[in-house]
Amino acid sequence: MKKTIAVLLAATAMTSAAQAEGLTRIATVPLDGEITGLFQHGTDLFFNVQHPSDALNGKFNKATVGVVSNVNWEAGVSAVPADEETKSSVVTSLGDYQVLIQEGDKGVAGIIKSVAGEELMISNDPDFNGFIPTADNAGFLFTNWENRPGGMSRAAVTRAENGEWSVGDIEMVDFSKVGGTWVNCFGTVSPWGTPLTSEELYFDETAEWNDPEYKEIEDNKMLASYLGHYPNPYNYGFIVEITDPAGTPTPVKRTALGRMSHENSVVMPDNKTAYTTSDGTGQPFFKFVADAEGDLSVGTLYAAKLTQLADKGAEAATTAFDVEWIELGHASQDEIAGWVADYDGITLEDHKAGETNYITDAQVAEWAEGKAADNRVAFLESIKAAAAKGATAEFRKMEGVNINYEAAKDGSVPFMYVAMSEVSKTMSDGEGDIDVAENKCGVVYEMELDASFNVAKMVPVVAGHGYDKDAAVNQCSVDGISNPDNILVRANGQVVIGEDTGNHENNALWLWTKGQQS
Repeated sequence: MKKTIAVLLAATAMTSAAQAEGLTRIATVPLDGEITGLFQHGTDLFFNVQHPSDALNGKFNKATVGVVSNVNWEAGVSAVPADEETKSSVVTSLGDYQVLIQEGDKGVAGIIKSVAGEELMISNDPDFNGFIPTADNAGFLFTNWENRPGGMSRAAVTRAENGEWSVGDIEMVDFSKVGGTWVNCFGTVSPWGTPLTSEELYFDETAEWNDPEYKEIEDNKMLASYLGHYPNPYNYGFIVEITDPAGTPTPVKRTALGRMSHENSVVMPDNKTAYTTSDGTGQPFFKFVADAEGDLSVGTLYAAKLTQLADKGAEAATTAFDVEWIELGHASQDEIAGWVADYDGITLEDHKAGETNYITDAQVAEWAEGKAADNRVAFLESIKAAAAKGATAEFRKMEGVNINYEAAKDGSVPFMYVAMSEVSKTMSDGEGDIDVAENKCGVVYEMELDASFNVAKMVPVVAGHGYDKDAAVNQCSVDGISNPDNILVRANGQVVIGEDTGNHENNALWLWTKGQQS
């Protein structure tokens, strides 16, 4: 099947009319649904249908966590839905999609309750899945629920010999001891077997946190309802590690990885280096290096500085970047906890127009000049800190970042991939380190890992195309990606790409094979 999509397989420039290589549509999900939760375990692929239309008939009018067992990766193309039945269902060439969990199942799944036990909402936004095995055919499936406050379920699951999964007890992870979570987005499982859930905190300007006139202040009030008191903003926006996942799952906020709008973090095979994407507009790209293997509680935070390897305004599909890393600071969780506590007890009543009760821009500037008494700016205002130190804070909708752990470890697939859902605004505004032509359909970048798991270049390898804002549906070509989000890397180097888009009538799942002609 011919795919018309702009692709770059190396730093070699290609025209924007280049034909696709190795891109195959392998699934679609129901109307209004987003594909999330990509996770491979053995021969099985987990993925979710997030927030489908509740007007649909049939079983897919609820948010769904599911799996395809014994995946046939060679099955070929899954067709674009063309009728009511296929537009309202999960359709995949990979095999049979089995529904495991839907919103509200057993009176537990996705139900967010306050610390006092009051039901606040039933989420229809499942995101990250992570499977933690406890036996050859059994384990726990952890699933994020992406809300304000956020949630995470743990389901006991068992796999039969024929590949059919059964679901036992479901519980929601208790986040009360860490003050709850905020918008649990994508995630990964650490090399030592703990789920890493991500707080996607869309609060670039902390001064708005306790502003009664802020347009989304109701979200903060909902979090206050969860807690029983008004929240401290510096308790949110972190990677949260779920320790003892097969016993009593215990969340620990890994604050040393920085505070931002975390899409996800992925830990490298040295068990020390982690890369983190921050979703939003005008965002940096972060790296963390722990002091000790398997311990994310203390280390050094960095932000990327990019150099564009093409003229200003060049096509996003063909423009690579050199990457260097700027150190922001070193800290431990204990240090950071002390800084966070300095902002406890601040409420809506403390807000004064034109002022802030939190870290000021002047304090950020003083820190960047080396005049601050401590490193709190680097870890509590990481986005502003990166920009102040000269890092590139221009990414737009930077989404999932991932590797295949074993293949990266043995060097057979020494690459990391990241999805840019949309290339626009701060990436296409004629200013700064990044200035490429808009691509409203998105780009997936490849980054080669060196022997120390550092990355020094970002190269576009898959790009959406054919954007038509006036089209009634499918503003991006159905023969290419549209607003990529979740990323999964297979052991053979293939990349699985999930969409979060309003530019395809039905969101699609794609398989990209490097170097393979379609």
